[in-house]
Amino acid sequence: QVQLVESGGGLVQPGGSLRLSCAASGSIFTYAMAWYRLAPGKQRELVARITTSGSTNYADSVKGRFTVSRDNARNTVYLQMNSLKPEDTAVYSCKAERVFVEVWGQGTLVTVSS
Repeated sequence: QVQLVESGGGLVQPGGSLRLSCAASGSIFTYAMAWYRLAPGKQRELVARITTSGSTNYADSVKGRFTVSRDNARNTVYLQMNSLKPEDTAVYSCKAERVFVEVWGQGTLVTVSS
């Protein structure tokens, strides 16, 4: 099964943008891919998900601001985050899913602060 490594997190001012990447060690063609986030004192939240066919869904809190995409040729999934808010501060992790299989990355920290 694949291993996942996230990158692209960091400190950004409110209203700014970041693009997170999730690079897999092998093919992601048969996996649905998802981004989750965990903020201090909160439960882990599904942020965005993209199926093998490219269908997407988003948490209400990020609709219109975040975009998930996948590049199967590069075995990479992206999360473009625009108009960032302080409440978006969290550790963002990606997950690869298929029947009976879940693989998580280690996460990348996003801090939105002035």
